[in-house]
Formats: sequence, C-alpha cells, structure tokens
Amino acid sequence: MTTSSGAKRSAGLLLFRHTDDGVEVLLGHMGGPFFARRDAGAWTVPKGEYDPEEPAWEAARREFQEELGLPPPDGEAVSLGEVRQSGGKIVTVWAIESDLDPATVVPGTFRMEWPPRSGRTQEFPELDRVEWLGVERAREVIVKAQATFLDRLAEHSA
Repeated sequence: MTTSSGAKRSAGLLLFRHTDDGVEVLLGHMGGPFFARRDAGAWTVPKGEYDPEEPAWEAARREFQEELGLPPPDGEAVSLGEVRQSGGKIVTVWAIESDLDPATVVPGTFRMEWPPRSGRTQEFPELDRVEWLGVERAREVIVKAQATFLDRLAEHSA
C-alpha cells in the first residue's frame, strides 16, 4: 500500500464503451457519509490500494472485483499510466473496452465509526452508485487528478 517514498498506491480499471453519443466511461460515486451529498470530485475509477509486492495489474483486477462484485472484463488493456492525487496517493489505471450493466454491481463495503466519536461503527458501500458517463460529464465529477486518465483515454480512442 505504501511505496519506499511513503506514498500509498492504488490501481484500477476504467471501462469505456463507444455509443452513438461518443465515448462513455464507467465511474463509481464514492460511498460513505463524506461523499453522500457531493457530486463534483466524488466520482472515481473503480480502484483500490495494494501492497508493493503485488503487481499493479493484478491489484487493478482484484480491486475491480472487490469494488463492483463482478469479475473484471477480458479484453485489451490499455495502460493509462499513473497520476498523483492531491493527498499524495499514486493511482495506476488501465482502460478496457467493455460493456457492463450498472444494475448488476454488488459493491464491496467498508466499516467506520459514524458519527465521529460516537463509538458506533457503521458499514457503507465502497461505491454507492456506478454509472456510464459521457467523457465531458465525467470530467466535471471525477476526482480532479483522475481527469488525466480521461485525457489519455481520448488520445488512445482518437
């Protein structure tokens, strides 16, 4: 999960598909109380942290399964490289052209104390919604640093 520089690492898969309206990407809205009422900056590529010993590609596929409850799709994986998010986390993403029905997603969950200092632990979905979004709409709501992946995907799809 952390590198020798101390930065956490995360890996994920960005599904994309071609429609009559252009390219769409599959993003997830982050679950939990901090993002419940947010739209801008609250959407992400399905991804998760991994240990340095685990290859990033394997982590991306494992995390897709954990986050969405579905096996990762087969198909040509296009490396979209890495970005460093504002908190310092390094995110590595691959794009795969595939179609997926968001209604079939069964998100993984996490537990946290909520409300803060209440002593109560609650369970929340990792992603509370998963949707296909046009690239321009995705750019408006995705975690800021991850917009770079949309640019790199556009270069590949051109």
